[in-house]
Amino acid sequence: MPPSVRTAPPAPSPPPEAVAPLIRALTVLRALTAAGGRAAVSDLVHVTGLARATVDRVLSTLAALGHVRAEGRDAVLAPGLLELGNAYLAATGLPDRLGPLADRLADALDESVSLAVPDGDGVRFVHQATRRRAMSLAFRIGDLLPAERGAPGALFAAGWGAAQWRRWRARRAADPADAGFPAVPRRGRDEAAPAGARRIAADFTARVAAARETNWSVDDQLIEPGLIAVAMPVRGPAGAAVCAVSVVSHTSRHAPVALPDAVLPRLRGTVVAMEDALCAPPAPATGGADHPADRHLAAKRHLGPGFVASVARGLAVLTAFGPGREELTLSAIAGATGLPRATARRALITLTHLGYTASGDGHFRPTPKVLDLGFAQLSGLTLSELARPQLAALAERVGDSASLAVLTADGDAVRYVAGVPAGRIMRVTITPGARVPAHATAPGRVLLAGLSAAERTARLGGAAAAERAGLPALLDRVRAEGHALVDDELEAGLRSLAVPVHDRAGRVLAAVGVASHAAGRPPEATAAAVLPALRACAAAIEDEVRVAGRYLPLPVP
Repeated sequence: MPPSVRTAPPAPSPPPEAVAPLIRALTVLRALTAAGGRAAVSDLVHVTGLARATVDRVLSTLAALGHVRAEGRDAVLAPGLLELGNAYLAATGLPDRLGPLADRLADALDESVSLAVPDGDGVRFVHQATRRRAMSLAFRIGDLLPAERGAPGALFAAGWGAAQWRRWRARRAADPADAGFPAVPRRGRDEAAPAGARRIAADFTARVAAARETNWSVDDQLIEPGLIAVAMPVRGPAGAAVCAVSVVSHTSRHAPVALPDAVLPRLRGTVVAMEDALCAPPAPATGGADHPADRHLAAKRHLGPGFVASVARGLAVLTAFGPGREELTLSAIAGATGLPRATARRALITLTHLGYTASGDGHFRPTPKVLDLGFAQLSGLTLSELARPQLAALAERVGDSASLAVLTADGDAVRYVAGVPAGRIMRVTITPGARVPAHATAPGRVLLAGLSAAERTARLGGAAAAERAGLPALLDRVRAEGHALVDDELEAGLRSLAVPVHDRAGRVLAAVGVASHAAGRPPEATAAAVLPALRACAAAIEDEVRVAGRYLPLPVP
């Protein structure tokens, strides 16, 4: 078995009513996640112990749902998988309600700030506001840390009962090196030895007692040398700690003993504001055509008999949660997904058995473990990485080079951030990183057309008057028509056609374009032949931007 594919400990036997295909699909997703988001199909067969035909059907179903894609002989996690984690995060309301306050605290202190929730005897991140420095926080949303290795864990453990402490001791005995937590460095031999383990347990017990007394906790290089933090709990209306907010720094900026004095006053004020935000009425529940559960259940149309419908139904249950839907009854879940009550019940039995949902008082809620399904692995996606598979499909469909471009930070130029060449002997080469004048290219005109009049004027202020003549009216037409076609302006014989890509707020984020030689086909014929595929590509990128950009930044490299 390749070292990149990590096995999980065996789970208890599932209850009789559990949905076996859903269990198998989640097993494949966990194995692919543990492999870092990419694995050969043969390796997935080996590590899961499932038959090749079963893994193929699972992967085909997950691909139809937009959760994985095939690249040669490998299976790769796809941005659509983030829908599952998004549903959990939206249901908690923590990133939406508390994230802006964490961001403001990070700006005020010029330090990284994170929000974390308890997850068993661990701590899982749900929001990060990082500083751009040579030494910066590398944890991702969804990463899981042992409770004893960080400031938030002591705060959560202050409320543990005897059973939780027994589970923590059992886990420490079984995994003294923290091999089951890939987001943190493994402990050294001395720390993993019995004497080191006893020392760590005693230290954690003392820190928990101090946290219970002071209502804050310190991380003095518990994860790795130089990394320090101070954390406080954020309590919900019922008084329980629903999350912890941490200010993270480095010993090159603060001495460990000095960090609390430097950050606690502002941190306390932020916690008060966060607790007030948690007491506000929740956002109204949403649903309808945009609901991700609809897309899960509609995917069967695209695959037919190779599609494992019970997998789609089970994952649709996870996406039933969201803003204003933190806890739902069985009837509410059945209504939100359109599933028969008995089908929703079996899916919930399965998901609860695997730890992805929890129940109480007749209500179900998603757990932080949902973020274990590829969320951290996908959190580093850039805009160009997200768009590249769609560009490759576009280039193959139209037979011409495809690219993604953005406006430069200032001036009147565009920068290509991704490009896929056509499979031709005579082809247009688009080099990522190349800059060209915006007014002379179809992507540039699409991007300029998406700006306000004032922004356009500022961008084009440096262009020569002759080049700007008639450009405002031209850009108005581009905006109205939703595309731009340019012939022979940047280079003789070069024709480019482009359409906009919008972000979640409807702003023009980028432009996707096709470039070809103008010879042999009039402009109108090019537009008629290429525009449908171009618009379909832009729509596919926009769908993934809406999912991937919900709680994660999409940086442009």
